[in-house]
Amino acid sequence: MALRSWLLAAVAFLTALSQSVQPAQAQTQGWPQRTVKFIVPLGPGSGADMTARLLAGRLSESWGKPVVIENRPGGDGFVAINAFVGARDDHTLLFSPSSVFTAHPFLYEKLPYDPQDLVPLARVTSTLAGVGVPASLKIATLAEFVALARAEPGKLNWAGITGALDFVFAGFLHGAGLNVNKIPYRDGVQALSDLGEGRIHAFLTALAVIRPQIEAGKVKLISIANQERAPYAPDVQTAIEGGHPSLTFDGLVGLFGSRDMSEELRNRIAADVLAVASDPVVVKQLEANSQLVRPANSSVFAAAIDVQRSQIDSAAKSLGSKPNR
Repeated sequence: MALRSWLLAAVAFLTALSQSVQPAQAQTQGWPQRTVKFIVPLGPGSGADMTARLLAGRLSESWGKPVVIENRPGGDGFVAINAFVGARDDHTLLFSPSSVFTAHPFLYEKLPYDPQDLVPLARVTSTLAGVGVPASLKIATLAEFVALARAEPGKLNWAGITGALDFVFAGFLHGAGLNVNKIPYRDGVQALSDLGEGRIHAFLTALAVIRPQIEAGKVKLISIANQERAPYAPDVQTAIEGGHPSLTFDGLVGLFGSRDMSEELRNRIAADVLAVASDPVVVKQLEANSQLVRPANSSVFAAAIDVQRSQIDSAAKSLGSKPNR
């Protein structure tokens, strides 16, 4: 009788163990079961959007299911983030630059989402960003901009758009002791137009955004914010090379998943994304869109986001801003 009871208990234990393992395995092996959605917090034509669409096309072939892009711009990223978090679905992912949300704690007293809901899966690219000035300003380097701002305090303007880059540029000006007036903008379209016409004198933004004005001869690129030079403009120094490391900012673009997603599925998606992002054909296409292709797994991506948060934290605190936590 004792042996029989032991056997029954053993069977019950093994059955329970197998049932606890099977859902995670089934989630991975049977995924995707339907269309996968990438929510993008920026509009069509942005660097993140173009990257997401290229990635989606390749992944739909690998996964055997459609991968669609849903653009949810506006609301300083909240529209897209809330749509992603609210879905609570492992077939709905967020494809976004981390700069969309890393400045939120310094801008809002209360966030409508829990930052822990944004689980990094894989980094795909680093957005190239740089400082543009009007061609009519007749300067070519960051050093010349600093010299001009010191020679004419209060006479120059810069475009400020709520977010991470706004903190970075303001922190740079503060650290350099420059008196340059901030002109706030709701989006980059009007800022870019005013920059080209010389109504503002500096704009730190994604290279993909400013590139048409550069090629039209209306804007001059004077510095690259990333840690390495841009293949598009190899002669333009980085801010570090120009002696202003506080102006350094690497845009991190990648895929985020739900906190409810199993670790096995996260790893599976990340592996598929990294395989596509490492394809030489894909790399060439992304670089043509002013992106630095930097595929990385979830742990590397998460660590890089932490570094970015620390950088924004330092810049914001130097300006007197405190995180609302």
